Amino acid sequence: MYQDKMYLVNKIFNNETIRTVWDTEQEKYFISVVDIVSVISESKDGRKYWNKLKQRLNSEGNETVTNCHQLKLKAKDGKYRMTDVVDIEGMFRIIESIPSKNAEPIKQWLAKLGSERIDEIFDPSISVQRSIDLYRTKGYDEKWIAKRIKGIQDRKGLTDVWKDGGITESKEYAILTNEIYKEWSGMTAKEYKKFKGLRKESLRDNMSDVEVALSDLGELATREIAKKKNPKGLNENIDVARSGGKIASNARKDLENELGESVVTTHNLLKYKYLDEKQIK
Repeated sequence: MYQDKMYLVNKIFNNETIRTVWDTEQEKYFISVVDIVSVISESKDGRKYWNKLKQRLNSEGNETVTNCHQLKLKAKDGKYRMTDVVDIEGMFRIIESIPSKNAEPIKQWLAKLGSERIDEIFDPSISVQRSIDLYRTKGYDEKWIAKRIKGIQDRKGLTDVWKDGGITESKEYAILTNEIYKEWSGMTAKEYKKFKGLRKESLRDNMSDVEVALSDLGELATREIAKKKNPKGLNENIDVARSGGKIASNARKDLENELGESVVTTHNLLKYKYLDEKQIK
């Protein structure tokens, strides 16, 4: 399992957060076993309960455990730890091994979760609405959300143009995106995230509305120039990406001249702040 192909989309069951990951390649959900086990067993230490259950299932030769994978998920203390996850089908099998009055409600919840993807295939607006609802729960205002959703749509238009130009690998998309960022912000996406104090979090989701607008402008300009010049291969597309990024850079300079201050800041919208390991006692 490749974690860079997965996205954390936490779900809520009876006010309890269930760490849930969407795998873009397999197009399925993977769920934190210990989170579900904690809810079902009502154990004060769900991790210990799961470890004992896992040992028992292993000794019985139960294949459920062998279908578990590990992903690095964020724990309640803010640290990222390797955590057992399974798909929805595997989670049903684990639930059957736990005698609990909570089993049936969680099964219904899992069944509904599994149907989400099927529903979205027939009605794509569901996934868009889910994204909007998620941003709302995180505290974003409506204007920011509208710009972010439009930016996602515009980004898809850009990647489609890149595909027409022979760009097929995720590494190449990252290179081109970095060229746009470097032109207008002076940083790669990775450097920009570090500048804002981010690690796993989405860079775009933690930009101000001005930063988002500049990012979108750089990508829109790149798309339109690429459609006009029809670049082929990585090197030609890099030149176009730099041209698009420069247009956003000029807009940034004009705005900053009027404001008298930088519009690229260390501020992140969700106010993430990490502590070094040595700071935590």
